[in-house]
Order: sequence, then C-alpha cells, then structure tokens
Amino acid sequence: MNKPSLLLLPALAALGLITQCQSSKPAATAAATSSSTATVATPKEYTYTTVPNDPLGVRVYKLANGLTVYLSDYKNAPRIQTYIAVRAGSKNDPATATGLAHYLEHMVFKGTSRLGTKDWAQEKPQLDKIEALYETYRSQRNDPAARKRTYHQIDSISGVAARYAVPNEYDKLMGSLGSKGSNAHTSNEETVYQEDIPSNQLEKWSAVQAERFKEMVPRLFHTELEAVYEEKNRGLDSDFSKEFETLNASLYPTHPYGTQTTIGTIEHLQNPSITEIRKYFNQYYVPGNVALCLSGDLDYDQTIRLIDKYFGEWKPQAPPTFSAPVEKPLAAPITKEVVGPAAENVMVGYRFAGKATRDALRLRMLDKILTNGQAGLFDLDLNQQQKVLQASSFTDLNDDYSTHILYGSPRQGQKLEEVQSLMLAEVEKVKKGDFPEWLIPAIVNNEKLNRTKSYESNEARASAMYEAFIERVSWADYVKQNEDFGTITKAEIIKFATDNYGPNAVTVYKRTGTDPNTVKVVKPAITPVPANRDAASAYYTEVSKLPATDLAPVFVDYKKDIQTTDLKPGLPLYYTHNAENGLFSLFYAIDLGSNNDPRLDLATDYLQYLGTGNYSAAQLQQEFYKLGCSFAVSSGQDRILMSLSGLDSNLEPAVKLFEQLLNAPRPDAAALQNMVAGILKQRQDAKLNKGVILNAAMLNYAKYGAKNPFTNVLSEQQLKALKPEQLTALLKSLPTYQHRSLYYGPREVTALGSVLRANHRTPATLKPTPAAKDFAEQPLKEKKVYWVDYKMVQAEILFLTKGDLYSKAMAPTVALYNEYFGGGMGSIVFQDLRESKALAYSASSRYANADKTGRSNYIVSYIGTQSDKLPEAMSGMENLLTDMPMAEANLVIAKQSIRNSIATDRITHEGVLLSYERARRLGLDYDLRRDVYEQTQNMTFGELQKFQQAKIKGQNQVILVIGSKDRLNFKELAKYGSVEQLSLKEIFGY
Repeated sequence: MNKPSLLLLPALAALGLITQCQSSKPAATAAATSSSTATVATPKEYTYTTVPNDPLGVRVYKLANGLTVYLSDYKNAPRIQTYIAVRAGSKNDPATATGLAHYLEHMVFKGTSRLGTKDWAQEKPQLDKIEALYETYRSQRNDPAARKRTYHQIDSISGVAARYAVPNEYDKLMGSLGSKGSNAHTSNEETVYQEDIPSNQLEKWSAVQAERFKEMVPRLFHTELEAVYEEKNRGLDSDFSKEFETLNASLYPTHPYGTQTTIGTIEHLQNPSITEIRKYFNQYYVPGNVALCLSGDLDYDQTIRLIDKYFGEWKPQAPPTFSAPVEKPLAAPITKEVVGPAAENVMVGYRFAGKATRDALRLRMLDKILTNGQAGLFDLDLNQQQKVLQASSFTDLNDDYSTHILYGSPRQGQKLEEVQSLMLAEVEKVKKGDFPEWLIPAIVNNEKLNRTKSYESNEARASAMYEAFIERVSWADYVKQNEDFGTITKAEIIKFATDNYGPNAVTVYKRTGTDPNTVKVVKPAITPVPANRDAASAYYTEVSKLPATDLAPVFVDYKKDIQTTDLKPGLPLYYTHNAENGLFSLFYAIDLGSNNDPRLDLATDYLQYLGTGNYSAAQLQQEFYKLGCSFAVSSGQDRILMSLSGLDSNLEPAVKLFEQLLNAPRPDAAALQNMVAGILKQRQDAKLNKGVILNAAMLNYAKYGAKNPFTNVLSEQQLKALKPEQLTALLKSLPTYQHRSLYYGPREVTALGSVLRANHRTPATLKPTPAAKDFAEQPLKEKKVYWVDYKMVQAEILFLTKGDLYSKAMAPTVALYNEYFGGGMGSIVFQDLRESKALAYSASSRYANADKTGRSNYIVSYIGTQSDKLPEAMSGMENLLTDMPMAEANLVIAKQSIRNSIATDRITHEGVLLSYERARRLGLDYDLRRDVYEQTQNMTFGELQKFQQAKIKGQNQVILVIGSKDRLNFKELAKYGSVEQLSLKEIFGY
C-alpha cells in the first residue's frame, strides 16, 4: 500500500491507525492548523505523523521538496545511527549498463565541486575530458588498438586531474567526527548510505550529506572502477554468489531480478559511461526518491530543523517510475547446475508476490515453520535427527516479487537429490497440517521477542525505517505488518502451501569441481595517482568549524555497574540490571576449554541432540521455544560458555529445564554415530573453503606450527571410538568446576539469587579448574612464504609478524597506530593500495592485541587482489609496513576519531558483563578505554613513528598466500622468503 494521501490523514487518525502531530508550535495553535498540511508550514514549524503504540516512537516528516525524514529518539548512548535510502537499485539499471547503481554508490563517496578538491576550476576541465574519452572508449569495442590508445589517454589525463583531488576526503571528514561503520550497499531495490555518528556532530553530518547528495562528481573514476573490478572478481570466486544468480535467472527470466545483477556484467564494467551514471544520478537522486532515517540520542525538533536547514534547498523533482515486468507462471520444474571448488549443496527456489502483500507475510510464517533455529520442521526433523548435514530456509523479499529458498548440504555419500527430497517432504508436511497447533503462536511470540531485543540497537531501529520507505508503505502500515503477522492461521498456511509449493520450482545443484566457465576481469594499465594526504578542501575546513558541543566519555566502572554476590563458595554471581524491557541473558562461564581436552568441543555440540528426563531432544527444544527462551553451550580454547536467554517472566521454568539437561543428559548412541559422521563430512568441506584455509588453518599453522589449536582435534579413529557415556559424563562434570554466573535482566538480584540457588545444581564444594593449556607460539624468525593451491580468480595474502607479549601500557599507542595506519577507509593503507594504486577492493593492516595475558600480539595485514597484480600488491603492502608515510593531517583525524568515538561510546546491556569478562582475561579491573582516551590526544607523530620503527619495520614476516597455482607468480613470492607449498593435510591435521 502507498502512503495515505494527505486528505485521508484525519480519517485515519480518527480510526486510530495513524496520528498527525506538529512540533515547534503551541498546542492550541497546532490544533487550529489544517491537518492536511504535511510540509513545512513556516521556516520553524514542521508537521509529522506518528503511529499509536509504536515501540520506536517514530516521527515521519515530509519536507517541502518531497524529502522524507524518519526520526526515532533512543538514548542508549550519545550516538545516532543514520541511513540515507535511495529508491534506486540494480533493477533500475539500464539493461545496456548493468552495475550502474552500484558503481554510482562508489562515486557518491568521492565528493563534489567543493568537497574533495583542492582546485575545482583546474580539476573540472580534466574530468570533462575523461568523461568524453570514456564515451569514445565504449564506441571502440571492435577496435582493440584504438581502445588501448584511448585508455592510455584516460590514464594520463586522470593523473593530471588527480593532482587537484583530495582522495578520501569524505572518509577523513567522517572519521574526524568519530563516525563508525561508514559504508553503503546496493541491492535490487535500493542504495543505502550509512553512518553511526556522535550525537553532537549532527550538524556537520547534515551539512556533508546534503552536499554530496546534491551533486555527483566522477573523481578518481578509473581507479575506483578497478576496485569494482576486484569486487566483481570476489563474486566470481564465490560459489554461493554464482548459485544464487543462477537461481534468480531462472525464477525471473523477464524481470531485472534475474536478467541482471547488482555488480553488473564484465562487458558493462569494462565499458563504463560516466554520462550514463550522471544521467542516473540526476534521475534518481532527487528529494522525493530519498529518505533520511535516524535513530539515537536526538531531539526531534532540533534535528528536523537542522535537516531542513541543509537539505531543504535541494531542488524538488518528480522521481522516476518503474514498471515491473510481469513474470509468467513457471510452466515446468527447472533444474540447473553450478560447479566450483566449494562444498556441494542444493537450493530450491519459489517465486511469490512482493513484500507489501499478505502473501509475503504468509511466506515469512511458512519460512519460520520450516526454520526458526529451535523448533522448525527442518530444525527438528532434518538437522537434529541428522538426516542431512545442514538444512535451512530463507526469504528474499523485494518490492515486485519475493523468493523463498530451501538450502541443504549433504552428509557423506548422500546425493543432492536426496537432500532436496527430504526438504520437500517437510514442505509436504506443512500442506497436510502436520505440525503442532502451538507452533504458529510460538513463532509470533518469538518474533516479538527477537524484535524487542533487536530494538536495543539503533541500527535495527533505523533499518526498519528505511525498509518501510523502500517498500513504499506508510509507517503505520509497516508497524501494522507485525500485528497482521500474528493473525495468520494454520488453515491459511496450509492453503498457502498447497497452492504455491508445487513441482514448478527452480532447483540449483552446486557440485564440487572446476568451473569450465571461469573468467576474470582483465587488468587495465593504471598509473598510481597521488594520495595528496595533507591536502584539504576549503569546504572541509568550513565544515570542521561548525559548532559541536563537547561530550564527556562515560567509562564502565565494574565495581559500581556490576553487583557481585556469591551463590556459594567458588560460585560468584555478577549482575547488571535491565530497566528497558522484560528480557534476560544468563551465562555460566568456566575457565576450561578444548585446549585442555578436545572432547569438550564434541560434548558441547553433542548436547543439542540429547533429551533429558521425559523429554526427547526435539521435545526439549519445543519446550524452550514455547517459553520464549533459548540455550547454547559452546567450548572455546580456554573457556566454556553456557547461555540461556529470553523472557524473564519464564526464567524459572527455563532454568529448571536447562539445569535438567546439563545435569542429566540422556546418552544416545545413534545420535553420536551420526554426529561423528557429520563432523567427518564437515572436515572435508572445510578443506574446500578458502576462508577457512587461509584465516584458520594457515594462520594457526604459521603461529604455532603443525600442532595448534585448530588441529587439536580427535582423529577419525578416536572419534569413531567415542562412547556416548564419555561425552555425557564430561557434560555432567562441567557444573562441578568453579565457575561464575552472569545475569542481565529486570529481576532484582536477591530474587535472582533465590532462583539460582534453588535450581542451579552444583556440588557443595566446587573443584578448581585445571591449569590452562596454551600452545607454544612459533618465534617466526625466518622469512617464509607459505602458499596453498586453490582454484580462484584472485589471490589473497596475509602478512604476519609476531609482536610483543600483551601489555596494557601499549594499548593507547596501538589504538592510535591502527586508526592512523590501517583502521578504515580514511587510513594510510586503504588510501595507498586502493585509492591511489587501485590494487585491491579490500586491504587492511592491524597491530592485533592478544585477548589474554601471556599471549603475543601480532601484526596482521591483508590484501586480496587479482593474481596478475600480486607483485604490485605485495610490494605496496611491504613498502607501507617498512616506511610508514607521514601525514600530519591524517594523524589529527585519527586522534579526533578516537576521541569522538570513545566520548560517545557506551557499553550497555549485557555488554557490561561481557566487557568485564574480556577485561579479566587481560588482568584488568577497569575500562582500558580510559587510558586510550587520555593518552592518545597528546601523542606526536614522532612517538607513533618510533613505535612503528621498533615494532613493525624490518620485523620478520611469514606471508600466507592462497591462489591458483597456474596464476601465482612464484618468482615474485621468492623475493619475500623461502617459498613452501602447504598441503591441506599439513594445515588441517587430518
């Protein structure tokens, strides 16, 4: 449904469906004002709408130029999550220029004629020449020699234009404000820009955002295009992306959801048109097609005035319309295959109506009946019974159509067709109504619970606002969707499933193998452009001078913010009060882990398959789901964490149920046998996952050698020899060790203590935990290059250097170094390797502090790049690590970022307890951010340089590389140390 017309507002208000209010005006005067006015009545008066019983208290404004503004006041911390949503996604791309909306997203970060330039008068003529040359370049598709000459001209003139540019000035400016999470995304329907800003920087944010959304300047176009090429290559290396694109292409043969992708085709990426991008910007980036969504510590009246001050001058323009192609019903089942190096799986997709329909609500409900993480049919019938390795379902809801996807992974020797049949059999159960009566009401209650929990986050609150805007429904209708979800009946779902889940679906089988269609984006010849790190535009200086009230930091005081009592000797309780809602989180933490006994990892996994007392494993999960509660038990290297969370009103029955499981799990031999078979299959699949290979197996091998935390697992023979009673005995022993309880919730500490003393089953005297076992870290004195062969377009590289043992005294210097050198899009590493040299989509470097005393810090630097760029990428990173560029302006920004971030960060909710857990592992009894805040502000570049030269420059490195053997440059790799290929058996230990 579209937003109600202004003439309908009074009628809807009378029905209680929507309210209209007015700010900055006395109530009596407001009452006399025509309720049909939804725009600015005077420069200081604004009308807005609200919805009764809205948990977010959202006010929706409409400026005179058509810009929509959503505001929600939530004072959890003096910060504001902002989203700027544009109704312009990949479905709006011209068919002849796919990927345009996404590439434009990148351009919006490049500044304007005022932001990001040293001399616009000198820069603009060069940019105009580049734009004209790209049009020539596009016309020369059939003349490679002419294209090469034209691109050489583009590259040459780009170098001239770059002399006047200030790369990353937007990122620097946001960094100086203390903004976090600066980013954007493009999808089918939308392009959305996000910043998490300190509340005292709202005016600066408003000024900068209004500036960049009124004008698009294609600055540093060809280097940014190369970053998009690398993003495309990452997609080509993702089997899941290829599989999902194949599914959509079959489900939507006519609609852009299937005929084009967000990233675009290689052909279109290699023949870009700045003129087309500019035309797109001018069509879609208009006030009536954009919404500002802000949630956080804000004053409604002040905020809308500031937004109107800066965005109100944006010229109105009618937004473009989109006529959605109508898809014909699928005439027959469609089956496709995708081949790639990752593990096998199967997807089954169904097509439905758009997200603002009743069918979309039914689809959401049916999806939860199948998969809700606890009591869904897939959860209990397939996953808990271990009939497949993993089965799940998920939805892809869009404006014109929605998709429901069933996704399954096979067990050892199991065919994908069997996995598909098992999932479809569960859908057949839904058609027959073969699911319990209580399940739909439980889903409704758990969705409310999850929504309440999510609304403790400004990100979730602001996301809801932009979703309503993109969906083109009023805020009243969006809020009402949650109410409507609760009206869905079992009979309605049975009919919906029967009518829509027939044989005419699309199935994609993902097979393991070598993709015969592997392609890559060809590397163009790019001359690095100057970084101009110390340059700044006049606009940057102007915005920096805008007023901002200083905010004082608030540090956690563990002695005041956490109440402590003893449930019994050796069993302390740490308590933090929840005054916001009726949810709780309870943890039992034991300083014992898989380093001590790798069977603990297996035992805690085994628990999910076990029943207790009169409950089977499935019944137990159902009982927790009915209570609106859930549990989890996990084993890390040196800590076991048992958690229980949900509705505090059901705390006591949930604790009783949880304690019964912990103390009397029922051994199940068949479940163990199936679990072991599943583990062996998961181990095989892990060897096919390039992320696991590089970031877990190779990294642990480099740090510790062949015997390390990652390979500290039972052998296949040991696994198969396990007895159920061995694992249940381990589980029952856990509460007998000294441990601690942590609780965040609304219950008073005395009442909580009574519940836990009565129900938390422990012996009279708790055993001390055994001494921690840590693996010996390798000295990393030899320069080595380890590489693993993997069929992929890119090469991914980690530079690893061992640092000092953890010391809290280093924390301030490390924080400033990371922020300056490799912290984000305004950092030295990002500027140099992506912005200046166009070598990567993603590049970073970090001095990573250990998470526990007695362990070493490490310098970890990453770059992912096309294999043929490997020499330049490696030398680029090495040069930065050796000779850190000096840029005083960047240092000032890094300090400002740290100061503003810490001053406005607040550790709240259960985060207080988890912060204490992290601090105690480091031997701290106070909030270490205090030291960082107080000490970084007076540090000089000389101190930073001294740290870099002592701790990073010239230190021995171990370099880890994953890439395709036939693409890697081994001669280049040999420059960095002795080159050694690692086998998967060496690094996985099996």
